[in-house]
Amino acid sequence: MGTTFSIVIVEPSAFPPLDDLQSQILSRLEHIEDIASTYRDSSEIGQFNLSLSTDWVIVSAEFCSMVSRALLVARETDGAFDITIGPLVNLWGFGPGGAVSSPPIASDIEQARSNIGYAGLNADCERGAIKKSIPAMQIDLSGWAKGYAVDRLAELLDAMGMNNYLIEIGGEIKVKGHNAKDRQFAIAIENPLHQTEDQLSIIHVSDTGVATSGDYRNYFVFEGTQYSHTIDPRTGRPIAHNLSAVTVIHRSTAYADAIATALLVLGPDEGMTLANELGIAAYFAISTSTGLDYRASDAFSSLPES
Repeated sequence: MGTTFSIVIVEPSAFPPLDDLQSQILSRLEHIEDIASTYRDSSEIGQFNLSLSTDWVIVSAEFCSMVSRALLVARETDGAFDITIGPLVNLWGFGPGGAVSSPPIASDIEQARSNIGYAGLNADCERGAIKKSIPAMQIDLSGWAKGYAVDRLAELLDAMGMNNYLIEIGGEIKVKGHNAKDRQFAIAIENPLHQTEDQLSIIHVSDTGVATSGDYRNYFVFEGTQYSHTIDPRTGRPIAHNLSAVTVIHRSTAYADAIATALLVLGPDEGMTLANELGIAAYFAISTSTGLDYRASDAFSSLPES
């Protein structure tokens, strides 16, 4: 997934052999890469993207479930989250094709837009198949896969009898139980303006997922303008509003990952409206002329204090 991972486990003396635990963790991550990595032509998603067929394609139950659940979020957000955005991601230099040094021209953007649209992707998981209505359509699960991988590792640790842990993959987190001090885990929300100096705030959570989407880490600059890796599927262009980051808390880290992406795409006003409509616990960092403005959704404001 092109990122790092970290796992903290707080357990009594009865602990499985570390080598065995690490082997199982790496095996599960490798399995997810073989399904969802756009950097591997041999992966399930890679094979689907290379194909120009518009017929039903038999896929694994796990891949079908990932696509089906991601499509639910696409419908829930009216396309602000859209896993068919692959052609635009590649065009703007944030995909496996490599970086670009300047923005694409308008005609190329419109051409790429003609090949996306979640309504043209279907999943029938009873028969274990997916299909696309546009031959050049490509799936990109980068807004889902990291959170999904966190959830799958949590399932692995649960099955091994682990009751207290923190799992982090590329900034997406799941926690269960308590830390080594027998307290809820303390999660720092990063300050988009001072990533190495101080955090936005500390939240104390347990038995939940935490995901953040932001425009401040992955971008390129051309003629003084910064172009974010977060692309609005509705316009075909990187977001250009003043919402810098969104943190979402939800029991499903995959869902938190996807919804955080959608809220970032929508911006501070539409995003907050949707978060409140869906009852999502979301924390917004909004850039202003004097620094950052912080806003919390109703559900986030209602979270119990530690």
